[in-house]
Amino acid sequence: MDARELIACWDAYAQQIHRYCFRRTGDAALAEDLTSIVFLEAWRRRRDVTPSAAWLYGVATNVLRNQRRSRRRHEAALARLPPAEPEPDFADALAERVSAEQEMRLILDRLEGLHPLERDVLALCVWEGLSAREAAVALAVPEATVRTRLHRARAHLARLVPELIPAEGDVR
Repeated sequence: MDARELIACWDAYAQQIHRYCFRRTGDAALAEDLTSIVFLEAWRRRRDVTPSAAWLYGVATNVLRNQRRSRRRHEAALARLPPAEPEPDFADALAERVSAEQEMRLILDRLEGLHPLERDVLALCVWEGLSAREAAVALAVPEATVRTRLHRARAHLARLVPELIPAEGDVR
């Protein structure tokens, strides 16, 4: 069988095979896939067999059996898995994220008035909770420098945005 003969076979039998597959599965999309598999098998076996309606129905029956076996194996494998954890509603997380980003942008805009070195110390000591010693290690500067920068940053911020500054004793 050459390509023209396969096209003729398709034209003659595809609707019947599709209808058979649909009636056996109740799923139009699956029936289309299975019909394609039947005709792929006809093409694969083109040197050995001259397809007839009866032969194509036999192939379709075997394809349907294979599909059912595969589906059963798949369902059995899924049944062996632990139940999936419920997914949190991403809409709430997204709203929180957008809100946090907007708030952070406002804060960062207000911090633009600080020297970059003061912003680094403020971020490490106030936001991240590092001690002056830990911040000094992170920034590779003496601890006294960290304390001085932190004091200056707080003084600058007290003038710019008083509600952002925690009490002086909050640094470890």
